[in-house]
Parts: sequence; C-alpha cells; structure tokens
Amino acid sequence: MKKVELVESVAKKAGLTKADADRAVSAFMETVEEALVNGDKVPLVGFGTFAVSERAAREGRNPQTGATVKIPARKAVSFKAGSALKEAVNK
Repeated sequence: MKKVELVESVAKKAGLTKADADRAVSAFMETVEEALVNGDKVPLVGFGTFAVSERAAREGRNPQTGATVKIPARKAVSFKAGSALKEAVNK
C-alpha cells in the first residue's frame, strides 16, 4: 500500500476529506520520526512499537572481492508487531 492509498483509506474510514487525511497521516509520520530521533519508543497498544536500536561496529566482507570491510556503528529503526496485529495477520 502506497501513501496515497493509505490516505484514501483513512479518509474513507474516518469520514475526512483526502486533504485532511493526508495532513493527519503526514502529522503521524512526522511525530513518530521526531520521537525516534529523540530516542523515545512509540508504543501503539495492540498494533506495535516503533523503537531505535543501536548496531555495534563490526567487520564484514565485500562479496565480490572477499576483502574485509569495517562497518561503522549506527542506529536502526525497528518495529515489533503487537499481539492484536499478529492475530489479525495470521487469520
């Protein structure tokens, strides 16, 4: 599902105009992004939790040459699905 399709679905289900739904979806995404940048988790009960995890520096290999490559430490965004979402998907 693309953002346009998500906006259309939200507009239909919430009884909003597409413009209002687009602003709501964009505001949600911006809010989640800001929280993650600040190091906060975003738990949505029954749906899931967005969080940031630390990835340690490590060594990897270039698959073409076999040369050792240093992979720097970084932060990664993760999403863990909640129980209600898992159940809905597995029906």
